[in-house]
Amino acid sequence: TSLTVSGTDVLSTVMIIAVSDETTALTTGVSKITFRAPFAMTLTQIPRASVATASTSGLVTVDINEAGTSVLGANKLSIDANEKTSTTAATATTLADSTIADDAEITIDIDAAGTGAKGLKVHLYYKR
Repeated sequence: TSLTVSGTDVLSTVMIIAVSDETTALTTGVSKITFRAPFAMTLTQIPRASVATASTSGLVTVDINEAGTSVLGANKLSIDANEKTSTTAATATTLADSTIADDAEITIDIDAAGTGAKGLKVHLYYKR
């Protein structure tokens, strides 16, 4: 059962995925982490990314894929230089696909690593 207030689902849950460790500088690459969806879910808002140590130069850019296809729009999830969160990014992303199938393979790519960024996490907001 969902609880809504002014048309907004207030029973969404967050899944936080550690994509890297806290002390090693990020590097680019596909499938930096791979996991399976524990159940069918609907993403209820734009995912977020955060780092423990900000990039001193260049963006950190992240893509989230379900079964090899990005769930994000043309602009991927990014964290600006000298920032620690995607919520303040100069270029916002959108959701291209908000439906995640039960047991779907989810991968997270680092498309751009910035300089010296460490401790990447991705936050997925969903409901069952």
